[in-house]
Parts: sequence; C-alpha cells; structure tokens
Amino acid sequence: MVEYIPLLMFAVVCVVLMAGYPVAFSLAGTALLFALVGNMTGHFDMAFLHALPNRLYGTIDNTTLIAVPLFVLMGVMLEKSKLAEDLLDSMSLLFGKFKGGLGISVVVVGMLLAASTGIVGATVVTMGLMSLPTMLKRGYSPSLATGSICATGTLGQIIPPSIALVLLGDILSSAYQQAQLSMGIFTPKTMSIGDLFVGAIIPGLLLVVMYIGYLVIISRLKPEIAPVAEPDTENTLSTIRLIQSLLPPVILIVAVLGSILTGIATPTEAAGVGALGATLLALSRGQLSVERLRDVARSTTEVTSMVFLILIGAAVFSLVFRGFGGETLVEELFRDMPGGVITATLVVMVVIFLLGFILDFIEITFVVVPIVGPVLLAMGLDPIWLGIMIAINLQTSFLTPPFGFALFYLRGVAPDSVRTGDIYRGVIPFIGIQVLLMLMLALYPSLATWLPSKIF
Repeated sequence: MVEYIPLLMFAVVCVVLMAGYPVAFSLAGTALLFALVGNMTGHFDMAFLHALPNRLYGTIDNTTLIAVPLFVLMGVMLEKSKLAEDLLDSMSLLFGKFKGGLGISVVVVGMLLAASTGIVGATVVTMGLMSLPTMLKRGYSPSLATGSICATGTLGQIIPPSIALVLLGDILSSAYQQAQLSMGIFTPKTMSIGDLFVGAIIPGLLLVVMYIGYLVIISRLKPEIAPVAEPDTENTLSTIRLIQSLLPPVILIVAVLGSILTGIATPTEAAGVGALGATLLALSRGQLSVERLRDVARSTTEVTSMVFLILIGAAVFSLVFRGFGGETLVEELFRDMPGGVITATLVVMVVIFLLGFILDFIEITFVVVPIVGPVLLAMGLDPIWLGIMIAINLQTSFLTPPFGFALFYLRGVAPDSVRTGDIYRGVIPFIGIQVLLMLMLALYPSLATWLPSKIF
C-alpha cells in the first residue's frame, strides 16, 4: 500500500485544485503535508527536501526561461496595439467574396495572432470580441462561428513562438538528458526549445490548412450556415491597406522565427527581438501611452509571477513524489503494460487529455511531464515528437466540452443570443480534425522530426 502513496498524492492534488485553491500553493502544500506525515511514519526522508534550494537556484539561473516574460510582453503589447482589428478587417475584405470567406479570415488572422502572441486565452478573447458579432451579423450559424473562433484561438498552443512550447521544451530537455543517463549514455544528446519550435511548424501549418479545408467544404455543403458576404462598396480593400495591415505581424514573425531557424539567435534572444518589435509596432501606431505601458508591464508581471510560482510549487511536489519512490513506480507501471511503449504513450496521452479539463498547460507541463517524460524517452520516443504530441493533445483538451478552457473564454465574451450548446456543437468537428492530426503524427512521426533534422 505504501508504494502507491505517489499516486495518492497526485489524486489529492487534483481534488484540491478542483476545489478552487491556487495551483502553486496546492502543489507545494499537498507535497509538504504528505512529506510531514511520511516523515512521522518513517516512510519519507526529509533529506529529499534539502535539494530544494539547489532546484530553485537552477530555475533562477536558467536563461532559457527568460523567454517566458519576453514572449508574454510581446503578446500583451500586440494585444494593446489593435493590430488584430485592422488585420481582421483586411482579411475579411480579401476573402469575403468566397464561400466561408469570413471563417477563413478568422483562421488566417488567428494563425498570425498565435504566431505573434502565443497566448491562448488572449487570442480566443480577442477574436471573440472582434469577429463573433460580425460573423453572426453576416448570417453565420452560431455553432460554426464559435467553433472556428475557439479552434483558431487554441493555435497558440502549437504554432511557435508559443509559451507552451517554451516551457515544454525546457522540461523535455532535462527529461531527455535524464533518460539517456538512466540508459548508461554519459555523453547525452541535447534537445532545445528551438528544435521544438521547428518541429511544430509543419504540424501547425497542417492544422491551419485542415481548418480552412473544413470551412470550405462545409460552406459548400451547407451554404446557409456560412453565407457569402455582401459586397461592401463603402469599405474597399486597397493593396496599400492590405500591406499595411499584413506586413507588421509577418515581419515580426519572420524576425522571431527567422532568427532562430538561421541560428542567429537563441529562443531567448529571439524573444527579446519579438518584445522590442512589438513595442516599436505599438509605438508606430500611436498606441503606446504611459498608462498603456503600465498596463502591459502589470499584465506581464502577473503572468510571469504565476508561471514561476507554479514552477516553485511543482519543484516541491516533484521532490516529495521522488522521495516516495514515484519515479520507480511509474517506470514499473509503464514497463509492465502489455504493448510496451505504444500502450504507455497512449495511457499518458489519455491522462494528459483528461487533466487538461482541470489543469492549465503550465501545471501539466511542470507536474506531469517531468514524471512521465524520462520514462517514455528512455523507452525510445523522440523528444521533439513527444513534445508536439503533448502540445496538440492539450490543445484538443482545451476545446473539448464541457470543461475546455477555450470554451469558457469565449462564453465570457459571447453575446447572450449564443447558447452554450452552440459553442459545444461548434467545436466538435475541429476536435475531430485535431485527433486526425495526432493520428497522422503517430503514423508519420517525420511530420514533426524531419524539419529539425534538416535545419539543425
């Protein structure tokens, strides 16, 4: 019975989180309570907690994590610069004459926003406030409109530069080295955040193409739910206007990703380029007042503080989990499963999917991935492939009713005329598309691993 204490710890944390307590304190508090009881009963050695200061210093000394506040700053700054509003207007005029054109515009703009901000909640809320009223006004069915907005908003999970990929890359890099050392490889290979960024490009673009393909097909099969927009004679799209709205985000994306792909900059340095570029963009558009700069700084500090406080709580949880023999337990459970690595991977993906209902990607990345990552990687999985699969899996979880985070975000800004059932029905086809993409990645892992192998 004692050997199953780590699983009981994990279950208690989930219950505490569902009760509404803050994540960082739930992780650390539960772990310390179990450690105290375990020490009193002779089942836990407090020496494990002596490693906590070194863990925290390692976090402070980790230059890779500097990318987090910089990418958050970039996203918040772009959100305040009204870039998305101008871009959506231009794309709507460009694609409006096609069947499903407005939906296609939403996907294209959402893709550019995802590549510019990397923050799921901000993209869903922004697109919901801007495009949902317009889509409903032009005769789109509430389910198709809300489904396309929710699905597009979650692209920030998979399209780089994504905060999720930054954190996943850092955790998987450590897990990969740990897995190789456990296999007796004392000159381990490395995996960087840049590898994960490059690996996500093809799956991310493929997902966008599949979204657009679905919208084109459904608008032809059921033209009444995605009507062609009436031509607007008063508001026309000139080449200059299209360039003015499209060029800034494209230049920013090229500057950030291009500097990583060409090896000019590390992901952390590229994040600095992105933050500076977003600031200059907001300044050039006259959107950067002292008050707005204060709001941006406050939002960035709040998000960054939350991330690192969760990281501290996860470090405490990880040490206590290891002290109770959790890593050995997980390894034995996985190795005893029939079907080997395939079954183990499937079980992990199902667990992460279900946890996505109650935990944010940050908690899952810091708590679950360090536990299962080394075991799966030691069983022969490619770290880039595993990272992309986890990111898409979480993206799917965030869309799935009734607990998907993206659904809650959109419900908060949607008009009362849009029913919750409409949102639930609307996301189902997009969930199917994401599951299809995961199946494609499972059958053809090179979709994620080919590009990094060629570039790096």
